[in-house]
Amino acid sequence: MKTRQKRPLQPPLPPMEARSVDEIPAGKGWQYEPKWDGFRCVAFREGEQIYLQSKAGQPLARYFPDIAGALSRLPATCFVLDGELVVPVSGALSFDELQLRLHPAASRVAKLAKAHPATYIVFDLLAENGQVFLKHSLRDRRRLLERFARLNFRSAKHVRLSPTTTDYGTAGKWLKKTGGDLDGVVAKRLDAPYASGERSAVVKIKQIRTADCVVGGFRYARGTRMVGSLLLGLYGEDGLLHHVGFTSAFNKSERGDLTRKFEALRKSPGFTGSAPGGPSRWSTDRTGEWEPVAPRVVVEVAYDHFTGGRFRHGTKIGRWRQDKDPRQCTMDQVEHHGRKSLGLLES
Repeated sequence: MKTRQKRPLQPPLPPMEARSVDEIPAGKGWQYEPKWDGFRCVAFREGEQIYLQSKAGQPLARYFPDIAGALSRLPATCFVLDGELVVPVSGALSFDELQLRLHPAASRVAKLAKAHPATYIVFDLLAENGQVFLKHSLRDRRRLLERFARLNFRSAKHVRLSPTTTDYGTAGKWLKKTGGDLDGVVAKRLDAPYASGERSAVVKIKQIRTADCVVGGFRYARGTRMVGSLLLGLYGEDGLLHHVGFTSAFNKSERGDLTRKFEALRKSPGFTGSAPGGPSRWSTDRTGEWEPVAPRVVVEVAYDHFTGGRFRHGTKIGRWRQDKDPRQCTMDQVEHHGRKSLGLLES
């Protein structure tokens, strides 16, 4: 009788994480990888059982049945992979389509998956056929992963091997082109084991840019009547002010002055185009509550990623621009960074 091999690692398994640095580290001891614009995902398979785990340890398979199905069709039947979930649309990756997958209705998820199938980009092999590779060096794990990919990914749909390089110049070119498919560059120590939940041997580098934005509204900090964040807008070709993100990067000591300043400017509608939406699917914060202000104040902010008409993350305040007319704060500052494909996943 054939004994079924047991999955050697069980979810939740905290993925190895990265700490932020300002520059790409140089030297022979580093492997460089694209930092993909998607959701981190650790994939477990034991026989016919597939489990997809988010970075936070939550199950993802219900939102990505296409990827669960693709992994169930691989020749290998017992493995643990680490990678990134992305959704290609018209030759580039769409974070908006990715977020739409987090929907409670299975019928809606199935429709989205059929219209725009996801891709699982794999960058690490943590276990296979009962053997755990966490203590192996990245150099050895990459060799094992490339062998695994040759045997399993060649005819697989929606599962791809992430490219890597040890060439510093190539990593620099990737970094210069971030803002579309890529969220930056990751550098990993070649001699390091897989440190689950730690940031000891991996660094991430993002390209920081600046944009001048109009403050179109604000939110009070939770439980107070003091400004907690400022809502940022840019004018589109339609002449309307569209909400593109927020900043909360100011000191508590500044909140009193900011509250008095923007309460005095409070006036509807604030944003004449797209307005701030409801709570994030990842958050229960009351993000739908905000106060509109007259579009008179311009602030320069630093950001790392703009896509889908929004700053992906919170921005940092650089300086207040009393010298700039709000109407000069247009989308063309950021649109050329918003969507491009580097072709790194093409066969």
